[in-house]
Amino acid sequence: MEGNGYSGSFFQRSKPYIAMISLQFGYAGMNIITKVSLNRGMSHYVLVVYRHAFATAVIAPFAIILERKVRPKITFPIFMQMFVLGLLGPVIDQNFYYAGLKFTSPTFSCAMSNMLPAMTFVMAVLCRMEIVDIKKVRCQAKVIGTIVTVAGAMLMTLYKGNVIHLIWSEHVHTHSSSVPETSNKDWIKGSILLIIATFAWASFFILQTVTLTRYSAHLSLTAIVCFLGTLQSIAVTFVMEHKPSAWTIGWDMNLLAAAYAGIVSSSISYYVQGLVMQKTGPVFVTAFSPLMMIIVAIMGSFILAENIYVGGVLGAILIVAGLYAVLWGKHKEQKEKEAEIIPEPIKENGENGDTTGMIQDIEANNCTGKQRNQANNVTVPSVAITVPTSQAPMIAREAPRA
Repeated sequence: MEGNGYSGSFFQRSKPYIAMISLQFGYAGMNIITKVSLNRGMSHYVLVVYRHAFATAVIAPFAIILERKVRPKITFPIFMQMFVLGLLGPVIDQNFYYAGLKFTSPTFSCAMSNMLPAMTFVMAVLCRMEIVDIKKVRCQAKVIGTIVTVAGAMLMTLYKGNVIHLIWSEHVHTHSSSVPETSNKDWIKGSILLIIATFAWASFFILQTVTLTRYSAHLSLTAIVCFLGTLQSIAVTFVMEHKPSAWTIGWDMNLLAAAYAGIVSSSISYYVQGLVMQKTGPVFVTAFSPLMMIIVAIMGSFILAENIYVGGVLGAILIVAGLYAVLWGKHKEQKEKEAEIIPEPIKENGENGDTTGMIQDIEANNCTGKQRNQANNVTVPSVAITVPTSQAPMIAREAPRA
């Protein structure tokens, strides 16, 4: 029984890690497929529209059926938060990210996305969701990690360096031409676009955390954000794309890119991130992006014959080092919070007159009285004292919905 209990507890603790690692594989596939679609001429504005239309169509039925009894009322402030979430995620983040991806490469885009935890930490501090005590080592690690992460991003942007030749990529390069060469000017332009996209993504995480405290229906929130994002993206596309042919889509890579990104990277990811974020916070959710970079680098070198540059590798190393400095500080902070919470029930029992403490006091007094009577050679008849014992009140806490 104890073994089964330990296994169940270990699985419960591992759920957030399993969920986030699985999402990184989904994101990696999205980067590769989307890059191929963009190189074939698909407009990233249209791709964003179709992506979130697919996401809404997939997630909305589940939200309507599964959360029909627990869906909170949408007030005007909550609706405005949802509207801004749709603007930050589907519109600003996705359009700028796809534009940056078109000018650079999948691996470079994923590496720049590793700035996300540092940006999230800075914004969490500004929003008073994170407390910084510079005298503590964990807070120093967060600050230094943020600075190192920004330095790595600047290095990747300003320094490209020589191409790193991989054994298998040299063979693939002779048979693939899906990744055109980009100039240094386009590379810098793409880097700036990716930084703006990452900033919008960090803002999305912060606002999503706030919204979930007031609107706890995860599926419904995801469906509404995707739907609002679709409407906003349509408006943006009408302004930016004047050719009706840009909306044309068939049974090809463009359809696969839109469907895959909508189902995996929007509907499923938004929902899973919301669940994990409610348990662990926004910083934990952004901690696994280096894994996506490694997966994309391997897949990109095989499938797209992608070139990897020295500047990108050096910058990525700095970004990952800064990332895990921030995560180490976050881990230490979580341990300190757990250590502070554990003694509280014991303290409350003693202060609130817990019957267990009363019995211990009575027994101690009885022992003292017996020792005193034995010392005076006085026989005192034993008196049985019955103290009504009531069980300590059980505090029921609603478990997060899986």
